Amino acid sequence: MQNFEFSLPTKVYFGKNKITNIKNHLKDYNKILITYGGGSVKKFGIMDDVKKVLKNNDIDYEEFGGIQSNPKIKNVRKGIDFIKKNEIDFILAVGGGSVIDSSKAMACGVYSENDVWDYFTGKEEIKKAIPMGVVLTLAATGSEMNINSVLINEKTKQKMAIHSKHVLPKFAVLDPTYTMSVPPYYTACGVSDIMAHTFEQYFSWNKEAEVSDRLSESILDVCIKNGPIAYENGEDYIARSNLLWSSTLALNGLLSLGKQTDWASHKIAHELSAHYGIAHGATLSIIFPAWMEYVLTEKTRWKFDQFGRNVWGVEGKNEDVAEQSIALLRDFFESMDLPIYLEDVDVSDKKFEIMAKNIEEVYGEIGNFKKLNYKDIIKIYKIAHKR
Repeated sequence: MQNFEFSLPTKVYFGKNKITNIKNHLKDYNKILITYGGGSVKKFGIMDDVKKVLKNNDIDYEEFGGIQSNPKIKNVRKGIDFIKKNEIDFILAVGGGSVIDSSKAMACGVYSENDVWDYFTGKEEIKKAIPMGVVLTLAATGSEMNINSVLINEKTKQKMAIHSKHVLPKFAVLDPTYTMSVPPYYTACGVSDIMAHTFEQYFSWNKEAEVSDRLSESILDVCIKNGPIAYENGEDYIARSNLLWSSTLALNGLLSLGKQTDWASHKIAHELSAHYGIAHGATLSIIFPAWMEYVLTEKTRWKFDQFGRNVWGVEGKNEDVAEQSIALLRDFFESMDLPIYLEDVDVSDKKFEIMAKNIEEVYGEIGNFKKLNYKDIIKIYKIAHKR
């Protein structure tokens, strides 16, 4: 097991009616900016709950809405201008991963010497950020308790990330009732995202990191059990609760302790969002099984055997377990009407070389479980293309 250091300074408030706790964190700031996406947080009363707490405690605030899924750098730049103009000193992100990631970029972007995108390309280092908190409305990205933010640059067709302790939320409210209005398709996309985050850390050569592996397998098991329940009945509190906490645990650093992680599939999938605007979870339900097929060799089969037996309960000879586990994963995604091939979302093979080239130019080789180059990435896109 590799050496590690671990700290989780984000304060989590989990459960019904925990929204009242935000007052303890906001009363010392002059002006709060509430960031949000579309109208759902207002339609379903979540924004009313937030504003009630702020008004009851005489906390001054402004609003910045309209943040889209697969968030764009253009919108973040507008938010940065708004923050500077209104002298905001705390950001409260009310929404899912797109809202949180955009808010993180705004929080550090106000201090950029040139442009916030320079943080994403590595031209500039993040040195500070406006503090922020989260009221979560979607179980998916885990952004409520991590140092990551992922954005799309519409002009360059790039989807890239930052990783900085300066944008880690001070607190996160996780009320499962706030996720009950999420439509079935996006519930399924969230489940795919949680599982993909887990896979990126699970498929590792560190065989001795058993604690992290058992935690990962438990989270996958929870998703397999509760994902279809929440998909069929969005108001099932138990299913929503388990998915919500799984989402946070899947990407707050816990599962990667003592391990070397991969993240190739995310880089491959990000290109699909950048070029075609496909929901992030849907790109992962397509790419991850294809990645699994491609990296499965006699050398890596031991991990797929572990995956098949411990997660799916597959029995039989080792040479059959890996293939069965990949097939079961595709079946699971398809059971919630997620796409499992690119043809399911009307994506042709015309941009495979372009997307692979983009990845190569930014990252060089990707992955750790199996190193992937330009040609490897194209082959994975081809496996993911047609049934």
